Amino acid sequence: MAVCLLASFVFIAGADARTVIDQTGRSVNIPDCPARVVALAPSITEIIYALGRQDILKGVTQFSDYPPDAMRLPRVGSYVHLDIERIVALKPDLCIAIKDGNPKQVIDRLEELGIPVYATFPTDLATTMEAIERLGVILNAPKAAEDLIYGMKQRIARIKAIVKAAPARPSVFFQIGLFPIVAAGSGTFINELITLAGGKNIAEKKGRYVSFSQEELIKLSPDIVIITTMARHGAFDKAEEQWKRWPNIQAVKNGRIYLIDSNLVDRPTPRLIDGLERLARLIHPELFTADAAGKKQL
Repeated sequence: MAVCLLASFVFIAGADARTVIDQTGRSVNIPDCPARVVALAPSITEIIYALGRQDILKGVTQFSDYPPDAMRLPRVGSYVHLDIERIVALKPDLCIAIKDGNPKQVIDRLEELGIPVYATFPTDLATTMEAIERLGVILNAPKAAEDLIYGMKQRIARIKAIVKAAPARPSVFFQIGLFPIVAAGSGTFINELITLAGGKNIAEKKGRYVSFSQEELIKLSPDIVIITTMARHGAFDKAEEQWKRWPNIQAVKNGRIYLIDSNLVDRPTPRLIDGLERLARLIHPELFTADAAGKKQL
């Protein structure tokens, strides 16, 4: 049985309810012990499972595919196209939203119908861990949240220590769109992860998501190209063939075109650290050689 606890950012509103300040700065009245929660984004679903509170999770959005058990739960539309009727039919006592994606008008309507909505607003690793901490409190799993965050910080520190030994920071082009070719730039989780993994993001100073022409790519000649699985249905093969038409680009010349699971680098969940570790291995494989015992450093 979960124990109802409060953190510094909440105060008691009544015997069975409390008022909290969510990650967007809104005051929200929520139950002391939520029993029927609907997650309005795949990342929220992942965090609730990571906190061990899936017992109170009654509905999720499309593409909530991790962990696999989440796929058995009722769907309430996609996180950008929420189905209010389906949400209401599940009789939630709390919905958990994400500011970057969930339509404000839907959140407002749910609250008009008497359903409290707590909003998260993760924009980087630090605010992702803050979101986990806050959700741990409102879902009465503060110790689980503390343990998750501690583990994330330990793994980040380890990657930092490993890549510190790298003699150089290879240039990285992280492709998320095929036609036109689009890269992730500043203000994205991807950019932060590339930097922590010991790389230099070519698109860092060009905006959040930037399209590139063939001429620009040839001129930039990135050392590494990483293509996300966001481009599905055989799109990776098409993208790889496209790059191979430019044999003078360093990444092509050296066979350094890689694929990575988009969910590891763009969902604000504990799995961002899996993405960080994967990127570090791709960018600096020389730092992850087997030791004398035949085990990897990481």
